Amino acid sequence: MTATMSTERLRRTESSVGRALRLGFLRIGYEVRAYFRQGDTVFFTFLFPVVMLTIFSVSFSESSFGQTASGETITAAWFFLPAMLAAGVLLSGLQNLAIDIAVEKSDGTLKRLAGSPLPVVSYFIGKLGQSFTTGLLQAGVLLLLGFTVFQVPLPESAESWVTFAWVFSLGVLCSAILGIALSAVPRSGKSATAVVIPIALVLQFISGVYLRFTDLPEWLQNVAAVFPLKWMAQGMRSAFLPDELVVLEQGESWNLPGIAIVLAIWLVAGLIVTSLTFRWIRKDA
Repeated sequence: MTATMSTERLRRTESSVGRALRLGFLRIGYEVRAYFRQGDTVFFTFLFPVVMLTIFSVSFSESSFGQTASGETITAAWFFLPAMLAAGVLLSGLQNLAIDIAVEKSDGTLKRLAGSPLPVVSYFIGKLGQSFTTGLLQAGVLLLLGFTVFQVPLPESAESWVTFAWVFSLGVLCSAILGIALSAVPRSGKSATAVVIPIALVLQFISGVYLRFTDLPEWLQNVAAVFPLKWMAQGMRSAFLPDELVVLEQGESWNLPGIAIVLAIWLVAGLIVTSLTFRWIRKDA
C-alpha cells in the first residue's frame, strides 16, 4: 500500500511539473507578443541600444579607439558594439521586467493570475523566456547593424563566440531575476518607469557603456565593479574587441572567471530577494 501511494504521489508530482513547464513555454509566446505590442517598451528596451549605437558610430566616425596588432583601426562602432550588447541584456531583463511586473501588480493582472490555474513557476518561465527571446533578437539586430552598416568585423574564433554565448545567457538570467526582484520597489505601476529607468541609466553610465571605463575616476570604477553590468560589458568586450584593448580594462585583464563569479553571485542574491519579496498582490494594496 505504501509503495503504491508513493508511486502515485510521484506520478502526480511529475504530472504537475510537466504541466507547469508546458504552460510556461506557452506563456513565453504570450509574453513576447505582449512585449512587441507596447510601443514605448519596444523603444526604450529593444531599440534604445540600436539607436545609441547608431548615434555613437556616426558622432565619432572620424575618431580612432586604438589599433589592432595588424594596424587595423578600431572604429567607434567596433568599440561601442560590445557595450551596447551588454546594455541590451540589462534593458531586456532588469528594466523591462521590473516595470512590466510592477504594472501588472498595479492593474490587477497578477491578482487575476493568482486566482487562475496558472502555476507561479509557469509565470516566471514566461517572463524569463521573454527576456531571453527579446534579448537574443536585439543582439541579432545589433550585430547585423554593426556588421552590414558600420563594417564591424565579427569574431572569427569559436572561443570568442562561446564567450559571448555564456556571458549573454548568464547576463540575461541574472538581469531578469534582478528585474523581478526590483519590481517590488515601485509603489505603483505609474511610478515604475520613474523608479527603474534612472537606475538603469546610471548603471550604464558608470559601467563603461557610453564611456571608456578607465576614463572614469578610480573610485567610480570600484563602485561600478559591485554591479553586474560592468562585468557583462567587460565580457562582451573580451569576445568582440582585440586583445590589444585589454589595457583599457580594470586591472588590464578580461578576467573571465571573475565575470562568471560576480554574475553568479548576483543571480543567487536576486533569487533570494525575489523569494522573499515577490507577491501576487502588494501588501499595501
